[in-house]
Amino acid sequence: MKLSVVIVNYNVKHFLEQCLNSVFESAKHCETEVFVVDNNSVDGSCAMVKSRFPQVKLIENKINYGFSYANNQAIRLSEGEYVLLLNPDTVIEEKTLKATCDFMDSHADAGGLGVKMIDGKARFLPESKRGLPTPEVSFYKIFGLSKIFPKSARFGQYHLTYLDKEKVHEVDVLSGAFMLLRKETLNKTGLLDETFFMYGEDIDMSYRITLAGYKNYYFPETTIIHYKGESTKKGSINYVLVFYNAMIIFAKKHFSKRNAGTFIALIKIAIYLRALLAIIYRFGRSIITPIIDALIILSGFILISPIWSNFKFGSQNAYPQDVFIYSLAGYILIWIISLMFLGGYDKPVKLKNVYKGLLAGTILILVLYSLLPVNLRFSRAIIILGAAWSTLIIPVFRLGLHYTGRSIFKINLPGKKRVAIVGSKKESSELVKLLNNNNPKIKISAFVNPGKETSDDFFAGDLSQLDEVVKINKIDEIIFCAKNLQSQQIIRTMLQLNNARLDYKIASPDGISVIGSNSINTTGELYNIDINSIAKPENQRNKRMLDFIFAVFLICLIPLLVLFVKKPGKMIKNLFMILTGSLSFVSYCGSDGIDTSLLPKIRKGIFSPVSLLKKSEFTPALAERLNVMYAKDYRLMQDINIILKSWKELGQN
Repeated sequence: MKLSVVIVNYNVKHFLEQCLNSVFESAKHCETEVFVVDNNSVDGSCAMVKSRFPQVKLIENKINYGFSYANNQAIRLSEGEYVLLLNPDTVIEEKTLKATCDFMDSHADAGGLGVKMIDGKARFLPESKRGLPTPEVSFYKIFGLSKIFPKSARFGQYHLTYLDKEKVHEVDVLSGAFMLLRKETLNKTGLLDETFFMYGEDIDMSYRITLAGYKNYYFPETTIIHYKGESTKKGSINYVLVFYNAMIIFAKKHFSKRNAGTFIALIKIAIYLRALLAIIYRFGRSIITPIIDALIILSGFILISPIWSNFKFGSQNAYPQDVFIYSLAGYILIWIISLMFLGGYDKPVKLKNVYKGLLAGTILILVLYSLLPVNLRFSRAIIILGAAWSTLIIPVFRLGLHYTGRSIFKINLPGKKRVAIVGSKKESSELVKLLNNNNPKIKISAFVNPGKETSDDFFAGDLSQLDEVVKINKIDEIIFCAKNLQSQQIIRTMLQLNNARLDYKIASPDGISVIGSNSINTTGELYNIDINSIAKPENQRNKRMLDFIFAVFLICLIPLLVLFVKKPGKMIKNLFMILTGSLSFVSYCGSDGIDTSLLPKIRKGIFSPVSLLKKSEFTPALAERLNVMYAKDYRLMQDINIILKSWKELGQN
């Protein structure tokens, strides 16, 4: 056996499917066995592997012991001369396996090999080649010197940015996303160190390879897509802690006591610094838009108040200063809270939610105004003028921010994403049905023939003309049909287009799903059966508001309810759990034998869509269908209907 491919999977079923499709295409040119080690996924990954890829040697772990442990399970069973550790969120070329094994065959000193990697927008990933993170190198990386002086052989050592990415090089560290290892080398160095749960194991293995007298090579003569960001986002505090703690384990294991102490001190500084920056960044992203809105409202009142005061009373300072300040602060707070609860800060923003929030805030302010004592009332006219100012200026300002291109200011504007499909006529037509049925926000603008024959008017051009098709049709996204295109063609086309504005996705050969990922900070998009209606922010928010309002109302009626509800003690406990947010009135039916793992996550409920059925009508299959319908087409009135018809069972478990 020439090669054993080991893929560790955790809840990325559709990416795994795409990865395996590319692996088996590449394996046609190289004798290969494929292992998938699943770390207790709940997304149906194992079932997919068994049905779609029966030739895969599947290991199903019931506990997630980590990346290193899972890889070692398969390595111990492998029979290949070489072992490839491959991430599930990758797509490899048809020539990748043979080309890399041939290189290893011709370089007896090679213990490990990595390849050129690009992300979902065809951007080169610098971790394709890395230096050893010594204290000095880490200092340059942590404090930004490597980014300021990327071509410096001294400062650019972390990602070896001074080396040509198109040439073969000896490197210190390989990426765990694609790590080809000589079995003979593994026998000398030992397997992956299971002390590393996630991250750091690739650095440790790479270093042990060099200690054993072998070399690590960066091999750019084949390119793979690594979507990234499917498990942990690099901006998260969790990533910072896990990654840097892995670096501490590495330092304690391999550096001298003095160097390890220096390195660990540096790492701890980096942890606190990065964690602080992550907190500030996230907090800043969440409050920047409300702050801008508050400043717009404030500026409106500052402009309008003296003008109206002068018009009405002949003086610009007719209103008491303290009443003006406190009233204004209260008005701004009410408008911001109304915007928040009515979706004005959901991402991406819908302008209709902004208008709804401002209108609701205005009505609430006017109602409260009428209830205030006369001496605390400010001016109804200024409230209305301020509301008009906010309703006019805030949406206009939001539009201006949208066109800065920053994701936090993105608005869900009318219009559709313009898509070009690259594939055969039959496959493209079938794909259109999937896209039109499940994603109304896209417009199919052009079809491109993967071959050279373009006499059919169905196609706008062939693959060699794709750049022109993109420009003429103002394409936003390209979808490649994997059934008629080789991975190598797809990757090469992405690199040749070199268009940062374009998004890319790949349709699976069976035409069931279309997936891709545009950056490390965004998980992959999936055009598939839409069952995420209940997971939309506005639905989650409305569902929680309904729970809270009904819980408060029913708690007030407890003296009456205890006369009619079975298990009143349990009912009281349930109502207070709903009030605190640990329970909901309505959720999925979760009886034994009913799988809800593929549905959007929501709170456990007292009732379910099945609550309206008679016991004689209940079947697990019917319950699963009702669960899917509840998730896919969620309506607030459905919850209300279930609660009103089932309230006597409020005390059930």
